[in-house]
Amino acid sequence: MSVQRILRYYGKMTLTAFTNTFAGNPLDRASERRKDEAWLAEQLSSDQSLGLVLWNGKPLVEPTKEGGLQVAYLPARMVRDLSGGPERLLFMGLWKDTAIFALDVEGAADPVDGPLQGLGRFEDMRGLASRLPATETAILGTAKGMFEWRRKHKHCSGCGEASEPAEGGWKRVCRACNAEHFPRTDPVVIMLAVHEDRCMLGRQALWPKGMFSSLAGFLEPGESIEEACARELFEEAGLRTTSVAYHSTQPWPFPNSLMIGLIAQVADDNAAPDQTELSEVRWFTKTEARDLLAGKIEGTFAPGGMAIAHQLIKAWAEG
Repeated sequence: MSVQRILRYYGKMTLTAFTNTFAGNPLDRASERRKDEAWLAEQLSSDQSLGLVLWNGKPLVEPTKEGGLQVAYLPARMVRDLSGGPERLLFMGLWKDTAIFALDVEGAADPVDGPLQGLGRFEDMRGLASRLPATETAILGTAKGMFEWRRKHKHCSGCGEASEPAEGGWKRVCRACNAEHFPRTDPVVIMLAVHEDRCMLGRQALWPKGMFSSLAGFLEPGESIEEACARELFEEAGLRTTSVAYHSTQPWPFPNSLMIGLIAQVADDNAAPDQTELSEVRWFTKTEARDLLAGKIEGTFAPGGMAIAHQLIKAWAEG
């Protein structure tokens, strides 16, 4: 997403944040249109409107002339007819003047073998992230995150009755107690611990053998981002944080988190894995970190480029 387009939302603010995978959704979310049911119905029936489809969280894609992949956009009327009603539909926003909708399909039967035959194929979102244009990856991440939230919040948390979608799919309403429910995003701090000229990475026993990454943990109620960073580093590795610097954030639709990337200066290098979250820790110089990212350290590797952990290590190692 270009800074110029972001400025549509934020006026004259200067934004220099690093854009991670799944960030940079180029659509105008047009939130003011979500309550206009007549307008939404009109757009769903329009020949100009488009729709995308996710089946069990996998997006429908098609090949490009150049041999790559792109989102397979379908006529909005087609996704409307396949939806069976508003429960599985989401108004994504506007691309210029074109309304974009998303359809959520579940079940064991691949729709490509049925109503979507010949229109593309479904592929895993993680595998697609590095193969699609960044803007399309961001659009799909938004849809997946929203559908994951709706799938887990079909009933009112207040009274337990079934809730209904509203406002283009961006809200759920309980008719029994009139409670309104909105999408939730879980904030996660992910931090690269740095002491003098080295950074620390850890690994969990369940990870692929040889993979080291930044430490991370969920933000707790009543806790600032900096406090969560310091707590996680102390709990998992016994390190005392002295200062915290912001790097960037990453929407992470697995299922619906916001990764808050940080560089944390720590008081010393006496790190010790807690053997619960972490099984091992290791310190890397900037040269070693660059070699790690380049795959030059035999038997040891870092997360791939789509992960904010990769970008944190890269920013420190190259900065």
